[in-house]
Amino acid sequence: MKDPKNLRQVGYSMILVSASLIAILAIGIAIGEDVLFADNISRNNTAHFDECKANDFKTEGCEIYWDRINNKISGIYVDLDN
Repeated sequence: MKDPKNLRQVGYSMILVSASLIAILAIGIAIGEDVLFADNISRNNTAHFDECKANDFKTEGCEIYWDRINNKISGIYVDLDN
């Protein structure tokens, strides 16, 4: 009888699946009891954007928002060279 080599590949894939599940578990433990982790990040980013918008995107750290808004694709393009 031939030696089945496909069993070895199944073993490697099971190790890979279990490693990915352990990585997910580690992330869950690292976040801990902060179930609103993503929500807090979103609220902080929204507050920062609103602050930049109130200052016409002229303050430090607001350049990234201005570059995203001031382009021809967005439809809100201001030509600063003219």
